[in-house]
Amino acid sequence: MRSFWNALPTEGRWLLSTVAIQTLGRGMTLPFTIIYFHEVRGFDLGISGALMSLIAITGLIVTGPGGTLIDRFGARRVLVVGLLSMIAGCILLAYATHPVVAAVAVMLIGVNFGVSWPGFNALIATVVEGEVRQQYFGVNFALVNLGIGVGGVIGGFFVDVTDPATFTTIFLIDAASSLIPLALLLGPLRHVRTQHEAEADAPPTGGYREILRRPAVLWLTLLTFFSVFIGYGQMEAGFPAFARQVSEVSTQVVGLSFAVNTAVIVLLQFAVLRLISGRRRTRVMQVMALIWALSWVLLGATGFLPDSLAAAIGVIAFMGVFAFGETMLQPTVPAIYNDLASDRTRGRYNAINSAAFQGGAITGPLVAGVMLGGGLDGWFIGVMIAGSLTVGGLALVLERTVTPEVNGVTVTGIDAGRRAVAAPGIHRTDDDGGTRTQ
Repeated sequence: MRSFWNALPTEGRWLLSTVAIQTLGRGMTLPFTIIYFHEVRGFDLGISGALMSLIAITGLIVTGPGGTLIDRFGARRVLVVGLLSMIAGCILLAYATHPVVAAVAVMLIGVNFGVSWPGFNALIATVVEGEVRQQYFGVNFALVNLGIGVGGVIGGFFVDVTDPATFTTIFLIDAASSLIPLALLLGPLRHVRTQHEAEADAPPTGGYREILRRPAVLWLTLLTFFSVFIGYGQMEAGFPAFARQVSEVSTQVVGLSFAVNTAVIVLLQFAVLRLISGRRRTRVMQVMALIWALSWVLLGATGFLPDSLAAAIGVIAFMGVFAFGETMLQPTVPAIYNDLASDRTRGRYNAINSAAFQGGAITGPLVAGVMLGGGLDGWFIGVMIAGSLTVGGLALVLERTVTPEVNGVTVTGIDAGRRAVAAPGIHRTDDDGGTRTQ
């Protein structure tokens, strides 16, 4: 940790040092938003799932324009607008007693989600480079989960479904936590630019259609979508709903499971970073896919022993095993996207990453709401397991479309020469980080 910290520039240290604090509020609301809609405000479970998806739908709509605006005007300005929208949405959601009001609130939150992913990733990629960048994505992910996990524990013991005021409080705390990154962007990071001075006034080059024509980007985007669909898309909807409605565990157990998720990530992330350093990122993703499939098997088993100690242990174990897989995903996927991109297209590459993320986050809660609301508990688990295995297959295909360097493998001049002699074509790197065969 010390050597990694010393390798960071001042701006990188500012970004990293406040991550856990600013995500604390998000952690307090993340596991309980769908519970808030369904059990506190009395919305139908299907409507509650749709509201959760509306966050991602809005994010998906603004992600494309947001990526272009990031490349045109810089990530900092776009992020400021997104954070202001997040604050307004959380405050409105705290007092939402009607689905229409809740819909407006989650749409405001979705605006921030749509621009924050490509914005902060572009900011990070500008500040740090090389191997430190992959390490940064991993450490940042661990700290994000630290804040979310601690917030989940606090929220689990604080909220009470019979007292709406407790939920109002955590949403207001979530709004207040967004003031921290806003202060950073307006203060210490106000001079950070995500484009070169000479290019600041030039229009962005390379449209989304051109970028998506690249096979590596296409397969990576599909992999991201399925990863979120069976992963993060279920953390806010499918998992809490299954745990409450099928496994019949308490809100305290749900909150504790998020704490275990955080503990595993924080404790293992550096060890995983050491293990995957210099290894093919696609191989790491295949291992992650198998681990996630196992985690869903564990959660499905809790449905056979509802409202029992075994169910509670199984729910917590699910989040622990799932977290181990998470430590392999976050350092790899963003790093590949940013290694494929150039400074002129970084905002749009990260926007495509964000769009795939939002797409999975849209379909995840919708599928969970419909299947669990219709009593298709076993089929729901089966879909999650099949999705995990699909991620492994996509990683195998992706490996054939990226260069070893983009895949996280350092290639020496001798090795590159041997491949050039043995291969019928030579892969060259374009100006935007792509490859073509001559």
